[in-house]
Amino acid sequence: MKIAIVTLDGFNEIDSFVALSILNRAKADGVNAAITAPGDTVTSMNGVSVTVQKPLSFVQEADAVLIGSGINTREHIDDAALIGELSLDPSRQLIGTQCSGVLFLYRMGLLPATITTDTKTRPLLARTDTVVEDRPLVAQGNIVTSGGCLSSGYLAGWFLAKALGLDKAMSILETVAPVGQRSQFGKQAREIIGKQLDIPAKRPLYC
Repeated sequence: MKIAIVTLDGFNEIDSFVALSILNRAKADGVNAAITAPGDTVTSMNGVSVTVQKPLSFVQEADAVLIGSGINTREHIDDAALIGELSLDPSRQLIGTQCSGVLFLYRMGLLPATITTDTKTRPLLARTDTVVEDRPLVAQGNIVTSGGCLSSGYLAGWFLAKALGLDKAMSILETVAPVGQRSQFGKQAREIIGKQLDIPAKRPLYC
């Protein structure tokens, strides 16, 4: 599975880096995730600049796409060229968003009937018909949304579970669990992720 982690200027470091680290722990199983963005470098909300691993065009060949949040999301979704280059396809790709990254789904007409997001983004979707749930992870079909920065581990785990199965995903997630909390962390992650696998869309995705 090739995974594009869409990382744009002003990005939240937790969203991109946590997912990158967790997902690439499954490289031996054929999972490869890469920081994907326009240009050669991208700078985070706290001024950390990193080298882009894959061009934005990588999104088109990726099996899965993860879109993180950031302080410039509302500006990015108004960039018609950027939105056009993303051109996501849930019929052939797994698509996940973190917090304000869900606004990209809205802009592209892919917003599911039920989602989750962070408290700052939630009011921006008040005029849509979507239901925003108070859960860390909500999936419908091939689209999954997550809310709260530290839900990034669950989001990465969902991708791994879709690619490799829940048991394998849990074994990988447990490698990042706090010492002394491996069992507790694994049980909670399994419950949250397991309930969001193989969930059909409640109705056709809409704008």
